[in-house]
Amino acid sequence: MKRIAIGNTGLKVNKNGFGALPIQRVSMKEAVYLLQKAYDNGIDFYDTARFYTDSEEKIGEALSSCRDKIVIASKTGASTVEDFWKDLHTTLTNLKTDYLDIYQFHNPPYCPKPGDKVGLYDAIKVAQRQGKVRFIGISNHRQSVAMEAIEKGFYDTLQYPFSYLSSDDDAAIVEAARKKGMGFICMKALAGGLITDSALAYAFLDQYDHALPIWGIQRESELDEFISYQTVTPVMSPSKWRKVEEERKSLSGDFCRGCGYCMPCSVGIQINDCNRMSLFLRRAPLSVYLTEEWAEKMKLIEDCVHCDLCKSKCPYNLDIPNLLRRNYEDFQTFWNNKK
Repeated sequence: MKRIAIGNTGLKVNKNGFGALPIQRVSMKEAVYLLQKAYDNGIDFYDTARFYTDSEEKIGEALSSCRDKIVIASKTGASTVEDFWKDLHTTLTNLKTDYLDIYQFHNPPYCPKPGDKVGLYDAIKVAQRQGKVRFIGISNHRQSVAMEAIEKGFYDTLQYPFSYLSSDDDAAIVEAARKKGMGFICMKALAGGLITDSALAYAFLDQYDHALPIWGIQRESELDEFISYQTVTPVMSPSKWRKVEEERKSLSGDFCRGCGYCMPCSVGIQINDCNRMSLFLRRAPLSVYLTEEWAEKMKLIEDCVHCDLCKSKCPYNLDIPNLLRRNYEDFQTFWNNKK
């Protein structure tokens, strides 16, 4: 079992992190079982957020009895100081704890700094002095914000998307964090579900000794895969590198990472999944997506009013309405062929 230091924080954890966004999709009983099984198998870093509905509550229910043996990171999407304090109080209550090991600003469109007019960074420093927050982090999808957070030195940790599908610019951010002694937490290590070979994803990230991947887990079979890699760790090989290159070529260009910041849609389109339908159809069993349920979800794309709110919120500057249209046309082709 490999352990990793989170930057200069002094925190050391299993390199297998538990990403708790997906457990909001399962029952309390199922979530508690998964979380406790993860803990029993040495996983001691848990990442959640106020935005992830009842994810915090599930962690609190499952792991409050071993609070001093785990590291918990959560996030606030607050845009005002008042909402910051409300979020922090709710998060601590949900997690059944009186402190967070890492508290992160959740994908802000700018980098909060000391003395700025919004006051969020000054508020988190107050929370730190009160003992409610041990270390200050920022989570972001924007390269410019991530790099500014590294360069300014105001943050202990950065959470940023990184996988073998990431760009050279993304890799430069990972390296910049290492040089600064900043903890680097990898989100989207499976590229929002586009990467289906978890062993390859694990082997690739295992090359980065300072990077902590958090795996989004909602099924026991997924958890078992990552637990197994603690005993027999996958390593990069010529054949694995060939597959990485093949995957990079097939996913070149603009594609949706599934981050969900475009949501919600005013007409109910499940943008973050519908926008990746073409890729899903080619990378997963067709039986999973060529269903009446998905046909109904994709048909909602016809109701798009082109308000462009989704486009304005996309951290990757994707032309979402156009991407949705193309994915819908592709789905219809597959659907009609099935019939």
